[in-house]
Amino acid sequence: MSDTRIDFLYLNEQDMIKAGVNDMEKCLETMIEVYRLMGEGDYIMGGQNHNSHGQMISFPDNPVHPGMPHNGPDRRFMTMECYLGGKFHIAGEKWYGSNIENKEKGLPRSILMVMLNDPDTGAPVALESANLLSAMRTGAIPGVGAKVLAPEDTKTVGMIAAGAISRNSLRSILLACPTLETVKICDVFPAASEEMKKLIEEHPERYPHVREIILCDSLEECVKDADIVNSASSGKVPPRLEKEWLKPGCLVSTQSAIDVGIDFLKECSIVCDNFKMYEAFAQETGYPLAEKMNTIGRRTYDCVHDGILKREDITELGEIYAGRKVPRKYRDQIVLFPQAGQPTYDVAWGWMCWQRAKELGIGQTLNLWETPALGK
Repeated sequence: MSDTRIDFLYLNEQDMIKAGVNDMEKCLETMIEVYRLMGEGDYIMGGQNHNSHGQMISFPDNPVHPGMPHNGPDRRFMTMECYLGGKFHIAGEKWYGSNIENKEKGLPRSILMVMLNDPDTGAPVALESANLLSAMRTGAIPGVGAKVLAPEDTKTVGMIAAGAISRNSLRSILLACPTLETVKICDVFPAASEEMKKLIEEHPERYPHVREIILCDSLEECVKDADIVNSASSGKVPPRLEKEWLKPGCLVSTQSAIDVGIDFLKECSIVCDNFKMYEAFAQETGYPLAEKMNTIGRRTYDCVHDGILKREDITELGEIYAGRKVPRKYRDQIVLFPQAGQPTYDVAWGWMCWQRAKELGIGQTLNLWETPALGK
C-alpha cells in the first residue's frame, strides 16, 4: 500500500445508529470528558481567541445576483470547527445548512455533517451523518451540568417545553441524577407534554427511580419546588421566571432564552458553558450580544461588559470538572447554567461513533487518492 494513499470512513445515518449515536449514557460520559479537557485548556476552537462558536454564511434580503439564496427564517450555512486533545486527539468540524422551508419538502430544518481529520496532516479520517449526533450531544449537556451543579439528593425536575431537544435533555438529566423521583412538564402544546410523559412511561426499566410525572398548566407550577429547572423553549416570547417561584439552591439550566431580571442575575451563581465563546461572539458581531439573541449566556457577557457583573464571578463548567472551581458560594444560591453549543461536542461524539464503527466493521471506506496529483 502506498504511503500517500488516503482512505476515510463514510457513515450514513443508519451506520451512525448501529455505531451507537443514540446511546445517551455513553454520550453523557463523553461530554463530561470534553468539559474536563476544556477546563484544562486541551482544545482549540476557531476565531481570534480560539473559542468561536463557528463561522456563518447568511444571505441578503434582496440578492442582486441570479440564483443567490435570499434571507429567510433560520436560513444560513455554518461551520463549527475545533481541535480536541486527550484521548480524542482529533481535528474536525460540523457543517450544516439550515432553511425552515425544508419542512415543506419533507426534510429536516437543518442538514448536518461531521468531518474528522488527522490533526497532523489534515487528511480526512471520517465523514458522518450528524443530525442524530447533534441532537444527542445537545441533549447530553444539561445532564453534564446537572451532575455537578444540581443540589445533592435532587428529587424533582421541572421541564419547560417538551420538544425534541427537551426530551433528549430529560434523558440525560435522569441519567445524571439517579435520585430524581418527580418529573414536572409544562408546554404550550399539551400533546408535546404527553409525548414526553410517554418517553418515561414506556421505558420504566431505564428510569426505575421516577415515581411521579406531573403535567403542569403554568410555569410557576412547573418550577415550584424543583431542584432542577430546564428550559428549551423555542417560542418568540421567552418564558418569564420569577425568583420567588424557585427553590433555594436549585439549578436553572437554560438551552434557550429565558426572561429574568438583572437583580436575579446578580444574586445567582452563573456557570457558563464557555464564557470565552461569548467573548468571541462580541469580537465577531459586536456589543451588545443580547440584542441579537437574548440568551442568558449573551446577557451575562453584556452585564460583565457594563460592569453589572464581575468577570471573576463567572465560572465555566470546565473549571468545575477540572477541579479548579466550585459551583456556588453557599448552599441556597441558585445556579444558572446557560448553553449555546460548541464544536467540541460534535467532534468528540463523532470520534466515539467512528471508533465504534471501526470495531463493528460499519460504514463505507472511500478513497481520496492513491498518490496526490500535486499541481496537476
